[in-house]
Amino acid sequence: MSEAWIIDAARTPRGIGKAGKGALWEIHPQQLGSTVLKALAKRNNLNTAEVGDVIWGTSSQVGPQGGDLGRMSALDAGFDVRSSGITIDRFCGSGISAVNFAASCIMSGMEDLVIAGGTEMMSFTGRRGAAPVMDQGNMRLRLHHPQTHQGVCADAIATLENISREALDEVGYQSQQKAEVAIKEGRFKKSIVPVYKEDGTLALDHDEYPRPQTTREGLAQLKAAFPALADAPLDEQGTTYRSLILQAYPDLKIDFKHHAGNSSGVVDGSGAVLLASPGYAKSQGWKPRARVVAMANMGDSPELMLNAPVPAARKVLEKAGLKKEDIDLWEINEAFAVVAEKFMRDLELDRSKVNVNGGSIALGHPIGATGAILIGTVVDELERTNKRYGLVTMCAAGGMAPAIIVERM
Repeated sequence: MSEAWIIDAARTPRGIGKAGKGALWEIHPQQLGSTVLKALAKRNNLNTAEVGDVIWGTSSQVGPQGGDLGRMSALDAGFDVRSSGITIDRFCGSGISAVNFAASCIMSGMEDLVIAGGTEMMSFTGRRGAAPVMDQGNMRLRLHHPQTHQGVCADAIATLENISREALDEVGYQSQQKAEVAIKEGRFKKSIVPVYKEDGTLALDHDEYPRPQTTREGLAQLKAAFPALADAPLDEQGTTYRSLILQAYPDLKIDFKHHAGNSSGVVDGSGAVLLASPGYAKSQGWKPRARVVAMANMGDSPELMLNAPVPAARKVLEKAGLKKEDIDLWEINEAFAVVAEKFMRDLELDRSKVNVNGGSIALGHPIGATGAILIGTVVDELERTNKRYGLVTMCAAGGMAPAIIVERM
């Protein structure tokens, strides 16, 4: 079996994901995706006719984000028409899964050169606060697996795990502080690619979402975001997000603790990773930055949705033949503070190794792109700190989590 080498990674800045407010909202999703594809092609003198596939993650595949965004972004980037493309959906886990699928193609010997990544324009999709019930009206499925809103799940988990509002706010505060240091020290400059408008003027060249002025006192004053949403009727029968989770946990009295300051940011963004077989990389004179050590997928409770990262991390460690002490850097997506907090508690991690440059609370979470962005981030940081192993995982709707371990080369 061949190894899969990571040659390069690129991402756009993350723009505030609100129509009329963020810097990227008028950029077409295909053009946002093509921005990172063009960068990878130019930086590596890529013969795009030899790209076996462009595997792309996009969670909301409707409107401008529909129609196989991976293929269309590659065409918009000027790739040779012989370079194929496909778009996948594992909700928030789409970006990691795209990279894992690309690595699998190379490790199996079926392909020698693959680009994997993702795009999500949340200013278009408006997913946060108005996400549909995941079963899409399938009453048979709802009877067996009542699936609620992700924010309500976050508060339910925090209640069940007895994790305090103060602990969750501290995760949010630390995310902002670490992101501020990373930005000031230029830790993201290696990967960030500026986005330009159609007329050639600059749209955005830096992450737009961070709030470095955040204080613990300010976070403590924010009102919980999800009580009203939990009780809003979803249909004529009076179904609510709260009633759905109470089907699975009838005695649960949810203590609402999450708000805008300890939940992931709504943003627009795209990211991609260039992977190659050792033979192809050597033929191009490329120096690999990292190799894929192991990959895993894990399902958990769809009713709680957000709890699969811990078992996914344990599974990928076992596949790699590594222990948690071997991992130098951990990236656990901060979909909500409770995800990161529970992850660190359950695995008893050294917190100084987790999300060292901040996470999605500070930087934002462009759903289908985030996983690929995090893989690029961990490779950058392994190089900066001369460390060896990084593990990336994240929760996904439906109660899932993909995971990957990479080794700096």
